[in-house]
Amino acid sequence: MRVALSQISSTTDPLANLESVRDGVRRAAADGARVVLFPEATQCRFGVSLKPVAEPLDGPWATAVRDIAVEHGVVVVAGMFTPTADGRVTNTLLVTGADVHLGYDKIHLFDAFGFQESSTVAPGAKPVTVEVDGMTLGIATCYDVRFPELFRALADAGATAVLLGASWGSGPGKVDQWELLVRARALDCTSWVLACGQADPGDLGTTAPTGVGHSIVADPLGNVVGSLGAEPDLLVVDIDVESVENARRTLPVLSNRRL
Repeated sequence: MRVALSQISSTTDPLANLESVRDGVRRAAADGARVVLFPEATQCRFGVSLKPVAEPLDGPWATAVRDIAVEHGVVVVAGMFTPTADGRVTNTLLVTGADVHLGYDKIHLFDAFGFQESSTVAPGAKPVTVEVDGMTLGIATCYDVRFPELFRALADAGATAVLLGASWGSGPGKVDQWELLVRARALDCTSWVLACGQADPGDLGTTAPTGVGHSIVADPLGNVVGSLGAEPDLLVVDIDVESVENARRTLPVLSNRRL
């Protein structure tokens, strides 16, 4: 399966960001991608109030993304925000195409490094997988990458690859941590991990996590097979089930677990 990671820099305007999705999907589809992964917060960047932009999965923004996916014959995964009953929003990764339209609600909220995501965002509770062309894909978001148990749960649910959307916070050592964590999670679950982050937008005058770029793809043995720099860019990679089967025979950490 060919997957594209579209590393963009979202603005505070969901309609402008929708055009970025349209352009990224067009470019990815022209390169033969079947799945196009965008970052967390594609709909609207962090650092502003998210409640005014939150929409349900059948709302206009998600519906427009689905129309783009259907037009180009791909599955699109992109970060958005959905309303909740308690007045917060849910940090949702939309997964949409001709035969699928669902969301994964971020389980692990970024209450770290001085940021308190849970003050405005409600946590999800359920891991999510989706099948595309016979391949099971797990879905994860940003801070989730620090929790190996989620990635193992996705592997237990049949995932041979995990699609991770992120808007990583900047700071000393944070890019190194990002790359290390993605590779470690691939080793933990002996699956592909495809991690697409927001491009580095420069200084926006906010302490919110708005991206550092450096999207990365790790194979089931933790090898980096593709990566980007800090700027907006597109990364296209081919992933396969056979490499996962081989890795799990060579490094049977899933079957060797005792706890």
